[in-house]
Order: sequence, then C-alpha cells, then structure tokens
Amino acid sequence: MRYGWAIQTATEEVLTTSAQLGVRDIIVYGGPGFKFKPGTTEPLKGERATYDDYLALRKLLESYGLRLAGFEGGFVTLRQFHDVVFGGPRRDELIERLLGEIRDMARAGVPVFGYHWMPNSVWRSDPVRIRGNAEATAFELGGKGSQAYGTPDAFPPRADLSRQSLWRNLEYWIKAATPAAEGAGIRLGIHPDDPPVDELGGVPRLLNGFEAYKRLTSIVDSPSNGIEFCQGTFSEMKESANGGIYEVIRYFAERKKILYVHFRNVSGTVPKFHEEFINTGYVDMYRAMKTYAEAGFDGVFMDDHCPYITNDVEFPGNIGGYRSRIFAQGYLQAMIEAVTKQRQEARAR
Repeated sequence: MRYGWAIQTATEEVLTTSAQLGVRDIIVYGGPGFKFKPGTTEPLKGERATYDDYLALRKLLESYGLRLAGFEGGFVTLRQFHDVVFGGPRRDELIERLLGEIRDMARAGVPVFGYHWMPNSVWRSDPVRIRGNAEATAFELGGKGSQAYGTPDAFPPRADLSRQSLWRNLEYWIKAATPAAEGAGIRLGIHPDDPPVDELGGVPRLLNGFEAYKRLTSIVDSPSNGIEFCQGTFSEMKESANGGIYEVIRYFAERKKILYVHFRNVSGTVPKFHEEFINTGYVDMYRAMKTYAEAGFDGVFMDDHCPYITNDVEFPGNIGGYRSRIFAQGYLQAMIEAVTKQRQEARAR
C-alpha cells in the first residue's frame, strides 16, 4: 500500500513539499476537458492535451523523485461532452475524441484515469464548524445553501434526464471505453456521486450505493472498468452505517476493482453529514485500513476534502487547506506503516 496526494498545478513548491513529506505517488487533477496543459496553468494550444504534454509532466514529477500515479477529472459537467452523457447526435465522435486523449495518456505512462459521472456536479450546503472551530464542508438535503459545488454547464434543452436513459448512456460509454483502455494499458474508474442521494436539482444520481456499483462493474468485467474509491463518499451512503462501509471496502478490494482511495472521514450518512478531520469522523480508519490490506489492495491512498484550520491556505487543486492536508498526510502514512508492520509481524510468528 502506498501513500500519495492530488495536485492541480505542479509548482516547485508543491513538488518539493511532496518530496519532503515522503509522498511518492501523485494524482493530478486534469485529463480530458481541462483547458490547461497537465499540471500547469499554461493554456492548451489545441482542443486537448497531447502525448507530449502528459510525457513532460511525468518527467517533471520524476525529476523530484515522484511517480505519476494517475489523473482525476470530470468531463461530464462540460457542455462540450453532454452528448456523451445524454446520448446526443455527436456521441460517437466525442467518445472517440475522449478515447484519443486517454490513449495518449496511457502511452505517456499514465496508469489510471479517475473521473465521475455527475453532470450536475458535487453539492454542498453551508459549511460547519468542527474541532477547534475548524471549518468543514457539509451537506443537508434541502438544507440552507444547498447547491452545486462550482457551476456545471447548462444541460441541452431537451435532454432526457430519466434514470433509465442516464444508465443507458453510461453503459454505452463503458462498453466503448473499457476495451479501448484495455488495449492502451490504462485503468479507468468512476467516483461515486457526492452526495449519494437519489437525485439533486431534478437530475438522478446513478452511482449512489453498493448495488449501483455492482451494476457498474458488471457492465464490462475488466480491470479497466473500476472504481475511483472515495471512501468519504462511500461512507456517506446509508448502507455504509453500522459497519457496512468495511464490507463495501472488502467486496471491491477483493475483486481488484479499486484503482486508488480517497482516504477521508465524515460525520455520518445522508441525508445529513459533514466532512471531518481524518481521525474524528464516524469511520474507524484503522479498521478500514486493515480491511484494505486483508482484502489484498496494494494501491495508492490519498488525503481529500480536509477541513480548513487557522491561517490555512488553499493547496493548489484540492478541497481543503495546505496545513490541514499535511496533518492528514502524516496520519495516513503512519496508519499504512502500522497496519503493514502488524501484518508482517503476524506472518513472521
């Protein structure tokens, strides 16, 4: 098991800090749909990033002793790709454009692309105060300030927003994307709907529970059809209460469906929850880490959605402050070391 974190802009400060903290694996926010060269604020010259763009970023990370573990993006919120999500007339053309970039990512040495299928984005309500008056994001169904996090593009006027239609379109994409990813040698995985409720803003949320993910991974049973496993969001699901989250972890880890893990904690399940410090939510993080290890998961864990603490500053490209993320990173590294050594000692007896 390995520890990493996510960045958007690969500045000297970010990469140096990563190396100093002992981070080895880097997830980069980007991929299809982003307007900037991967890991930079430099605008793209064409409509998408190229093989050379991805290769340059990989080599830059390696010059700091870091490894490019994957990309994480969200092209489904962008108007230019809505025909893929809603089954419009340019669907096949746009799918081929997306797969062309994914093939270039793979050729440049990117092993994983995580993305989501939330056309109306992540939603949150007004933030709350937690330990020591730190600020954390929160959600309450129908609560004050409840809205999309960011501003997703408007949907086509006559888009079919029925659950059945959205599932058909997702299945169409999976059946096209998975064999292409297999051939290129890259794994694709989808982030769960955050928050995992039935619908928001009149749009159904498809990937909001255990059974939904069983359905997703069965569309094409392949290592290239996996899960961007946000433990925080899975922990928000109703079925994850009372120990359910550990069974979900075990089920998908044993089947090698987890690409990498957002190792974060929350206060409870929908319809109301808030983000927490990594060691103060309702999930027993030691038990969770042991479950991953026992189930054979050997991939990357990263911190995510950290609360803002006093005098914090935004860490480029992530929800949560710089100082808070460093605390979470230390906790994560210690947890992996503790569980790994415990298992080694048990085998030696």
